[in-house]
Amino acid sequence: MEKVYNLKHCLKALLLLIVTLGYARMVMASPVADTAITLDGKRFVTLCIMIRTTPWEVSRDVKLHPRDERSWHTLEGVRALREAFAKNNPDGRLTWGFTLNALEEQAENYKQIRAYVVECQQKYGDEVSYFPGYFPAMYLPRERVNREMSEAIQLISKMVGNGYRPKSIMGGFLAADNLRYLAEKEDIHVAHAVIWSQHNIDGGGADGSPSYPFYPSREHFCKPAQGKKDFIDCVNLDGWTVDFLCARRSGAMGHGIEGYNSRRGVGPIETYTGWGLDLGIREVMHTQAIHFDKGVELNGIGWVTNIWEAQMTHEFGQEFICKAMETWVTETKKRWPDTRFVTFGEFGMMWREKHKTNEDMNYRFVERGSGLGDSYNNLEIRWFMNKTFRLALLRDWHQKNAPAYVIDFTRYDLKAKEPADPSPGKAAKDWSLMNVINQKGLRPQDKPVLLQQLDPNNQALIRKYYPDLFK
Repeated sequence: MEKVYNLKHCLKALLLLIVTLGYARMVMASPVADTAITLDGKRFVTLCIMIRTTPWEVSRDVKLHPRDERSWHTLEGVRALREAFAKNNPDGRLTWGFTLNALEEQAENYKQIRAYVVECQQKYGDEVSYFPGYFPAMYLPRERVNREMSEAIQLISKMVGNGYRPKSIMGGFLAADNLRYLAEKEDIHVAHAVIWSQHNIDGGGADGSPSYPFYPSREHFCKPAQGKKDFIDCVNLDGWTVDFLCARRSGAMGHGIEGYNSRRGVGPIETYTGWGLDLGIREVMHTQAIHFDKGVELNGIGWVTNIWEAQMTHEFGQEFICKAMETWVTETKKRWPDTRFVTFGEFGMMWREKHKTNEDMNYRFVERGSGLGDSYNNLEIRWFMNKTFRLALLRDWHQKNAPAYVIDFTRYDLKAKEPADPSPGKAAKDWSLMNVINQKGLRPQDKPVLLQQLDPNNQALIRKYYPDLFK
């Protein structure tokens, strides 16, 4: 009996060893996020590929553009885009954003795309998320947005299987109530919920927020929380990194080199499709350098964020769009080899792990124009963004001793209020947070002024954070 008992013991130990080794191999080979990654001194890119059936479809039956793109989305196009992303970036991960219609569409091409995305989640560790068409807050009541986010999360969990849940939601514009709902009801603590500087583009806008991660206030999704009472535990992320000089404009006019576009930066439609690959990649790399060169020194991290629409492989040609993707990723890795391409959820959760509040938030950026389009190469813009305010200074650095003018001073310590729920047939178009001076220059009070011309109370507030600006 003792020999039998020992044999059983040995078999159990051997089985345990096999299981342990198998699990270790599985973990080592797993495509999920490296838990050892930290933000400090690192460069990150977050990319989302959006799958939809029409432009700006904020719900199943609320489609803001008549164009039917269902035949434009093919397995071949989606796979080619993902393979272009991975060609010189094999460990890169991205986020897939599906609208409700794209999650439920029963056409064979959408079934194939969804199956392929599940494969990518399992193989690479990609994130599968919900994307309610950029502007749900402009067209849908808050309660409906909340309800449909929960429906979409359930659809995604069922589609991916194995208890999967996204770590982030790709929301475009999400009201503060939506972000609070995600945190408290869905236990999701990251969302792309602001499009930095957007104003009078695609029929609406929401200028006024910081451009890097922050915890939003219960008063307004563009406003950083000022304390425990108005704190929402959902990290608010931008969707596209833009050229700060281009972002001073409102709207866009023309696609050529002589036109302007306030969204120009790393976005493919605003760069490659308007200017071609050569000029487009120059502007993209210029915009990234703001964050990956001096930005890392100033902020301790560099972050670039981007969203590509899968339909572009049809609208602008699969070969061209995939070449643009491959060139962008390859040139980024070549110039900054340590750059990590991670999902929106990963990046947001890393930031949340390091920062428990907005208290130590202090982002600074410096840009001299690229010389392309309205990114004028004689201009220098400096941005300062903290919990209490954001401040932009503009000067002509070609002129000796030229003064810097305040073109934006948005205070976050003042009361803010979001628009009411939109009513049927009447959208809530403008969600901007504007008070003292806004960079778009649309109001009489937005005329640029010297720091010393600001109200003494505003000067004192700026001096508290950045006394060197007054020397």
